Amino acid sequence: MSTALTLTTSHRPDGTPVLTATGEVDMSNAADFAAALTRAVEAAPGQLTVNLTALQYLDSAGLAVLFPHVERIHLITSPLLAPVLTIAGLGDLMTVTPA
Repeated sequence: MSTALTLTTSHRPDGTPVLTATGEVDMSNAADFAAALTRAVEAAPGQLTVNLTALQYLDSAGLAVLFPHVERIHLITSPLLAPVLTIAGLGDLMTVTPA
């Protein structure tokens, strides 16, 4: 059984907006992830931080959600997902910071 996806928005002390994804992103909920990411990017005055450190699984549908926003997001990822993001090429297109 997969872990449900939870998406929350917050702000760092410096005011930077953060979208945090917890659980799993796959084809069954990638549209929810896409909608939340689009809303957060549109609401952010500048760069949006996307925290994926609590994400346990990210499939190709979830990866595809990130590509349209590479110019506006900064990813923070766990050691588990870092190789997936690198292989997908996201590390070449945007800032990806391991936690």
